[in-house]
Amino acid sequence: MRRSLLTTASTSALVVLLLSLKPHQPPEPAALAPAPSPTGARHPGARPADGTYTGAAVPTRYGTVQVAATVKAGRLTAVKVLSAPSDNGRDREIAAYALPRLTQEALSVHGAAIDAVSGASYTSAGYVRSLQSALDRASA
Repeated sequence: MRRSLLTTASTSALVVLLLSLKPHQPPEPAALAPAPSPTGARHPGARPADGTYTGAAVPTRYGTVQVAATVKAGRLTAVKVLSAPSDNGRDREIAAYALPRLTQEALSVHGAAIDAVSGASYTSAGYVRSLQSALDRASA
């Protein structure tokens, strides 16, 4: 009887202790953080100038991503991938899968406010940052 009472009290104390702990949230990787907008850019509602603008070369964990954006009549009309991770077969496979989807989505929304492709988080983040920098140059 005494042993079961001690076991029950110990178990209850352990459960209360575990429930009082809060889970640790790891910080978001720096590679996925949004790029800061350049100083001197026009106000956010400014219409981008027509032309083709090269985005920043964005280093990612698996390689550099860089795109060029073509703007006509103030809208994104084309995106050309200038560089993408390609050090090995897996990098090339992910790029071949993700980059057309990212481009298609960017053209459908006429901007860089797009979702990442599952399985290509770093490449997607680099693509979005490079595209946004190209669009920022068009609006500067």
